[in-house]
Amino acid sequence: MAHRLNNTRHLNTNKQFMIGNGILAFAVLVVIVIFVYMSLRIQREKEGNSYFTEQYTISLTQGFKGDSISVLINDSLLINQTIHSLPLHLQVKRFAEESTLMIVDNATEKLSVFELNEKGGTYRFEKEGDEVKLLSQE
Repeated sequence: MAHRLNNTRHLNTNKQFMIGNGILAFAVLVVIVIFVYMSLRIQREKEGNSYFTEQYTISLTQGFKGDSISVLINDSLLINQTIHSLPLHLQVKRFAEESTLMIVDNATEKLSVFELNEKGGTYRFEKEGDEVKLLSQE
């Protein structure tokens, strides 16, 4: 009988140890979930507060008349139309850390890519044949 009593005590000690480890593991998981939630919330707040005051002015001058073109900044379509009168001026506020201007000739699907300054500015473009050239930047 003494042997049985000693054996049950040993089993209760192991059971208590395992329950304690389970509670500790659960507490660690709860702390990890709280930290992940807090870091995601802080990151979302940082991204939501980005506001840019800079502005881009894009001018299409000679060579575009009668062409069907698309003008995009990053992945945002500004215009997709046939140009009937020149010069065509577009004013766009900066909305991303880095901006790339893309001019697509819809007839030939030729893509012209230009990096835009993070300080904004005025960009003038001219088309000679199939080539789009950046004339000046202010």
